Amino acid sequence: MTSRFAALIVLLAALLGAPAAHAQSADGTWLTQAGDARVKISKCGGGICGIVAWLREPYDTATGQPATDSKNPNRELARRPMIGLPLFSGMQPSGPNKWSGQIYNADDGSTYASSISVTGADSLRVEGCVGALCGGETWTRTGR
Repeated sequence: MTSRFAALIVLLAALLGAPAAHAQSADGTWLTQAGDARVKISKCGGGICGIVAWLREPYDTATGQPATDSKNPNRELARRPMIGLPLFSGMQPSGPNKWSGQIYNADDGSTYASSISVTGADSLRVEGCVGALCGGETWTRTGR
């Protein structure tokens, strides 16, 4: 009887001492894998939004003017500044620490099906697909 009681005490102590599992937030500023942009992610509606907050090269080298969304096929949108550019649309929760929706790629002016997963305290996996072709990269949290 004493050994059962001791085992129960050890089990309870382990359970009470274990850190509670909780959802990790994507809120914050993230440095892209290439290190050329920082994206500010915040809650919006029931999901998350992300905007370009910083660029390594914020000016167009050809014009000397602030960088714009020049690859966008829509002429009106091609004039909008890169800083403040929204990257996510319809990004809604799709699992623990995961959101799915669409992501805009300013490098080619296209929008892709995407998922975003917090994979660690300072690590965010961003994946996108066009048809059967998928790719992704890992972003690092900045400014903690």
